[in-house]
Amino acid sequence: MNGESWRDRRRALRDDARPSADETARLLDELGTETREDEEVEADHRASRLAAAREYDPGARNDEELLLRLTGPDTEGGALRFQWGDALLHPVESAVSAAAGTPVRLELTGISAGSTVVHARPVTPEATESNMLAVPEVSAAAVGMSTLTELLGALESERDVREWSRLFESVEVLSRALGRYGLDLGVTWYGADGSTRRARLTARGRQYVEQLRQTQDRDQEITISGRITELRESGWVKVKTGTAKNAYAYDVRFDDPEELLRMRPGLGDNVHFRVRFRQRLDAVGIARSAEYTYLGPAAEQTALPLLP
Repeated sequence: MNGESWRDRRRALRDDARPSADETARLLDELGTETREDEEVEADHRASRLAAAREYDPGARNDEELLLRLTGPDTEGGALRFQWGDALLHPVESAVSAAAGTPVRLELTGISAGSTVVHARPVTPEATESNMLAVPEVSAAAVGMSTLTELLGALESERDVREWSRLFESVEVLSRALGRYGLDLGVTWYGADGSTRRARLTARGRQYVEQLRQTQDRDQEITISGRITELRESGWVKVKTGTAKNAYAYDVRFDDPEELLRMRPGLGDNVHFRVRFRQRLDAVGIARSAEYTYLGPAAEQTALPLLP
């Protein structure tokens, strides 16, 4: 095609948008297209870079990175509001630490658009001669993110989450904060070994968290013995089970305060109470509250005879 023909074609495409659109569609059809999230594209790039680096250094590793994508009516500007950061970032760090079983510190490295995307990374200790050989194969942050993403996935699909009960309270705090500001959270973790883990916590997952927080009462009758260290006329007594400073103490409530007054108790008195121990357990098995209610006196325990 000569230069005049190219000029004629360009002029026609400029004057008529329809052929241009048709031509674009034809080229895209020939080349092939796919719809992928930015995180997926970035994961592929990181994996390719790591593979290339390991051609020269088999021990090469990527820098670890955590992406938190916030979506909602107020996130289109790609900015992180101060109240969001205060309410969301600390619970994320707490959840990762609880999942890892050890404190994990995270630090903010940037904010980008595409809704609001928060970039963070684990805080790594400064390298010294003494700790250079002690770097673990899998970091605590990676362990924590692996467990946390599993829990978030289970919440989104409304599955049994009792195996993750130890970090449920941290995720519950995060869920409440997201609900307060009408935000959904997307989590993407880029591991040092090139692996990628993703999870989301949307309105569906937050609603499931609320369901799991509903409690049921579990009652049992027990006997407690100890000495009175505090009491109030409103019908409340603290009974400490031993003389040691850290000995366990029960807060016993009397349904009828007059019954406590008729007993004429005094500080330091030894008592033996039958009480109703009531626990309020949620669906995950976490005790949301516990109370001890006085039922009546218990037979005084006698000392065991000494062996001759």
